[in-house]
Order: sequence, then structure tokens, then C-alpha cells
Amino acid sequence: MPELPEVESVRRQLAPRLVGLAIDRVEADPAMPRYLRPTDAEGLTITSVERRGKYLVASLEDALDLILHLGMTGVLRWRDEDGWEPDAYVRASLHMVDPDGRPAILDFRDVRRFGTLAVTRHGEHDELPTLAALGPEPLGEDFTLAGFAAALRATGQQVKPFLLSQRPVAGVGNIYADEALWRARIHPASRRVGRARSDRLHAAIREVLAEAIEREGTTFRDYQMVNGASGRNAAFLVAYGQEGKPCPRCATAMRKTTIGGRGTTYCPGCQR
Repeated sequence: MPELPEVESVRRQLAPRLVGLAIDRVEADPAMPRYLRPTDAEGLTITSVERRGKYLVASLEDALDLILHLGMTGVLRWRDEDGWEPDAYVRASLHMVDPDGRPAILDFRDVRRFGTLAVTRHGEHDELPTLAALGPEPLGEDFTLAGFAAALRATGQQVKPFLLSQRPVAGVGNIYADEALWRARIHPASRRVGRARSDRLHAAIREVLAEAIEREGTTFRDYQMVNGASGRNAAFLVAYGQEGKPCPRCATAMRKTTIGGRGTTYCPGCQR
């Protein structure tokens, strides 16, 4: 599933082209389980394109938000560019007109149908409980050392599942949780994370996400940017997917296990 760096990379490509365009028509598969009133965006102009955690949030006129979550296999592409043509897996299309009067159609392709497309009142996201309950943005000022330490101290969960819950910090998924926990030398099943280790993890989360954004995210199979290109971060992963390889820090073989129902790779030698 695309995580914060992947969604931010998509946002950076979308925003310059979407802002200022009016949505003339929305085609959306009525059978999609996570679509909420997408046609309410028709006739409205997009005023900004932001990101909240793993969600894209486009502000519209009339104090509405158009919210999109890529799910596991979602890809956004401009119609008729770079050879892209819609197929049976396109679940929604935004029909617009660019400043030169030419059609501008943005397709949302989603093979496994886990994506979300919703229109809500601005800032009112109660119908999307995961979005409504997100913790602070990891690269923003609200993600403080003290607040993060307090959240870790208050939970009884293992640290990795707690990160994946999105409550202590927004946007961290399976890939970057493994990477940050390795960098901070913390075992992903730890239930007690003291202040020193919490501060290390705070820094590690910021670092791995910022570095992945610079590389435009991690592509294994489905994730692509709007221009069809893949992210370049996969070659730099040191924990996620590295089972059996020597730890770059202590040379112990990396081990894979399941924690909180998610595959987890860590170093048994230096992650305590």
C-alpha cells in the first residue's frame, strides 16, 4: 500500500496541474464500496491539493473536500499522456478542461478496489474514521518529541503495530516502520520504549520518510507516479524485504516474522 512518501510524490505531480481546474463531470463505478458522493464535486473548481497521512485532500469551492486514498493498487494517470489509455480497472475519472480549452481527464485505476474517493464538507471527515483519527504529520511541527514519547508510554501495544495504527504519527506503513525501527535499533515487538529510544525513533521516522520522498517513493509492483514513473527508494531499503541478508550495521542475518498480522523484518542482533 502506498505510504506517505508515495502519496506525497503523487501530490507534487498533481498539484501544479489540478489547482484552478473545474471538474465538469465525474465518472465513478457505483459498485465501489469506498466511494462517497464523488459526483458532488461536479461543477466545482479545485483550489488546492494537500496530503494528510496517506490521503490526498483536494479543497474545492463551496467548502468541500475531494478525498482520495490509493488503497493497495491505486494509480492516477492523465488520459492520453505517455500512451496511457483507460482499461477495465479504471474505477473513476475526473473530466476537466485545461487553461487552453483542451480536455484534461484524470483516471483512477484500482485493480483490487480498496481505494477511496469521497466528497465531504471541508475538514469534516467523520465518515472516514481512519482519516479523522490520524496522528500528527511526521514532518510537521506538531510531531514533537514529548508528544511522541507520551503516546508510546501510554500504549500497551507492541511498537510496530502502534505505529501502523496511525494514531501516534500519520502516514507510516509497513515499509517505513521496518526501516525506522531498524535505524533506531528498536525491536518491532517492544512494548516499552523509554525516552531515549523514543527520541531516536522520532528522528528515524523523519529521516526515512524525508529520504524516501527525495527518491519519489518505493516501487515493488503497483505504485507509480502520475507520469508513470516508478519510485527509486527500493534500492536503499536496509530492513523491509531484506530477510536473510546481513544487517548493514552488525552483519547478523536479518529475520522475518509476523507482528500484529504484518510481515516484519528486523535484525535480531542489534534491534533490542
